Amino acid sequence: MSPSHNVVDESASLTGTNRFELLLFRLGADNHSAQNELFGINVLKVREIVTMPTVTAVAGAPKFSLGVVQLRDQIIPVFDLPGIVGCKLPGEPSLMLVTEFGRTTQAFTVESVDDIVRLDWNQVISSESSGTSHSLVTSMARLDEGTDSARLAQVLDVEAILRLVTPEKQRPQVDPKDVGDKITLKPGSVILVADDSFVARALLEQALKAMKVPYEMVKSGREAWDRLNALKAAAEAEGQTILDKVSLMLTDLEMPEMDGFTLTRNIKQDVRMRALPVVIHSSLSGSANEDHVRSVGADGYVAKFSAEELSTTLRRVLGSRAQ
Repeated sequence: MSPSHNVVDESASLTGTNRFELLLFRLGADNHSAQNELFGINVLKVREIVTMPTVTAVAGAPKFSLGVVQLRDQIIPVFDLPGIVGCKLPGEPSLMLVTEFGRTTQAFTVESVDDIVRLDWNQVISSESSGTSHSLVTSMARLDEGTDSARLAQVLDVEAILRLVTPEKQRPQVDPKDVGDKITLKPGSVILVADDSFVARALLEQALKAMKVPYEMVKSGREAWDRLNALKAAAEAEGQTILDKVSLMLTDLEMPEMDGFTLTRNIKQDVRMRALPVVIHSSLSGSANEDHVRSVGADGYVAKFSAEELSTTLRRVLGSRAQ
C-alpha cells in the first residue's frame, strides 16, 4: 500500500501552517524494557508502505543491512530498523517503509503501521529539551492531548539513521576545496542556523567553518525566532537593523515547536525583518515543497547534504542582497 496522491498533496499543503502529518508505526519489543513503543516519521518522507518482498542478501553488506529489493525497476537497499533502534520483532518482518529523503531512497522494516495523525509542531518537543536526548530520536510527539489516552511517539532522526547505516566512505563529507574562498559578511554579523538533527548540525558546522564564515547554531524554529527578535531589539537599541547582527537565516524545515516554513513566513511578514535573506536547507524534496519555499518568500533552497551546493546557494543569495 502507499499513501495516495491526495494524502501526500494534503500533507504537503500543511507545511505553511506549522502543521504536519506523522506516520505512526511499531518496531517490536525494546531490548531493555520489553515495551512495544510508538515511533513516527513525517509522511512527506515516506514514498510507500509495502508488504515485505523477497530480499536479496548482498555480500559484505554493512551492519543492519538486510540486502536489496527490486521495486518498480529500482534497486533499493533494505535496513533492519528495529535492530537499529534496539528493538526486536516477534517474527519475520512483514512490512517495510520505502522512504525518500536526503537525496536517497531506502527501505526500513517495521512490525506494524498504526495510523497517520495530523499535528501542530507545537505538540512536538525536542528530545534534548525534554531530557530524553537520544542520538536516533530528534523529538517526542504528544498525541491525543487533553484526553485520558494521551500518548508519546518518538520521532526518529532519519538523517542520523541513514548516516549510521551508510559506509563511512559513502557518507556526506565536507571538502574545503568544494566550498570555495572565504565568505565575507558584514562586520559583526553572523549566519544564524536552525536544525534539530545533530548530524545535520555537525555537517553544517564543518561546512561553515570551511567557508570561514561566523555563525550561530540553534535547534528549532522557535529558538531561531526568539533569537532573531532578541537580536533585532539589540540592534535597534544601537540604532542599527537586524542585518547588522544577522546576514542570513539558514533553516531546516522539520523542527519541533515551529517549522522552517512558519519561521520564514514570520520573518518575511515582519516589516523590520523582511530584508533578512532566508535559505531553506532540508532533506525534504519534491515540487510541492519547492512551491511552498517560494510561497513563503524564502530566498533559496538547497537539499541536504552537499557542501558545494550549500556554498553556491549562500554566495548567490548573499551576493544578490549586496547588489
